Amino acid sequence: MIDPRLLRDDPDRVRAAQRRRGESDAVVDDLLAADASRRESIAAFERLRAEQKQLGKQIPAAQGDQRAALLAQTKELATRVKAAEAAQAVADQTFSTLMAGLPNVADERAPAGGEDDYVVLEHHGSVRDFDAEGFAPRDHIEIGTMLKAIDVERGAKVSGARFYFLTGVGAMLELALVQMAMERAEQWGFTPMIPPALVRPRAMDGTGFLGQAAADVYHLPADDLYLVGTSEVPLAAYHSDELLDASSLPRRYVASSPCFRREAGSYGKDTRGIFRVHWFDKVEMFTYTTVADSYAEHERLLSYEREWLTALELPFRVIDVAAGDLGASAVRKFDCEAWIPTQGRYRELTSTSNCTQFQARRLEIRVRGAGGATATEPAATLNGTLCAIPRTIVALLENHQLADGSVRIPLPLQPYLQGRDVLKPAGTDE
Repeated sequence: MIDPRLLRDDPDRVRAAQRRRGESDAVVDDLLAADASRRESIAAFERLRAEQKQLGKQIPAAQGDQRAALLAQTKELATRVKAAEAAQAVADQTFSTLMAGLPNVADERAPAGGEDDYVVLEHHGSVRDFDAEGFAPRDHIEIGTMLKAIDVERGAKVSGARFYFLTGVGAMLELALVQMAMERAEQWGFTPMIPPALVRPRAMDGTGFLGQAAADVYHLPADDLYLVGTSEVPLAAYHSDELLDASSLPRRYVASSPCFRREAGSYGKDTRGIFRVHWFDKVEMFTYTTVADSYAEHERLLSYEREWLTALELPFRVIDVAAGDLGASAVRKFDCEAWIPTQGRYRELTSTSNCTQFQARRLEIRVRGAGGATATEPAATLNGTLCAIPRTIVALLENHQLADGSVRIPLPLQPYLQGRDVLKPAGTDE
């Protein structure tokens, strides 16, 4: 959640951010009214409690009718204190509920609008001209079938739509990507992690995934646990309820984990292949730092994603995601989108978001000694997808395919595939 002081001191900024997200700014007035009511109820309760304590001090010395009157007054005051306490609890809950539904205040540099209102910041690499090479590109399912690397038919038979098997070189390609991504991130200073894929409600809610994104989350009611859609969730909750020393920041983690998404609202989108699926593995970067340092850290995460996609020799572009497509937690987000030849367009492969203090406030993660101060403040959190495995495999197969159905392996990936420089269709000579 956002800092309540920002709401009180600069409500127009919050209103403007809501409008830029394409959402109503009426919630700001509702929150200001709820905050005023909450603070008034706290003051009223404290006044009555002070009066109650003062009255309690008079009773031991009182006698006779005076004592009886004081006891009667005490009884009546206790009823009022109890009512004030209940009113305070209601006011607190009203304010907390409204605050929990308010997204982070979008960065003023993020484009206004929704999903289609992004701004393209840069392009990298060259898109292949398959016509000039004399053949039409095959899509990743046709190539994957020729390589005996992807089996969506049996995935659907076993688990339903949007599930798949990676087989043979497909499975080895996933393992190679995970190992390469984890090693690269470790070289950049990230601590490797294998986090749990099941989390308690507080972890999911604390990261903002039980608000706008709740319909996309798998819940196990019998255990009251959630399957994570990204390892951002357990990584953000890793330091929940902790006080971090500013001298220990930034703390950078990289995790490899399975991810589960219901893909609610995506009916009819990307139904062919493994681009949009219910389960996939992903390598995710995560940073704890201070707000002051979070903006430079955001650019750093983006630079790592650029370096990764460049190493895989994929043509891609970087977009500045519009405010209405940021999700609840982020103030700004950059996506790297790779060119998918058979779709004739760029598609998201990696993403990095600056969530400032939004998640840390919910998860009670604080920093001591930031900027030399003695007081504490909420930490800032950032996340960045380094490698979403299925989408990366899609991009690799389609962009590096050869006319005979073989697939060229980029040089940096070859050591993780036993030195293979080409994947060849099953039944052909290696």
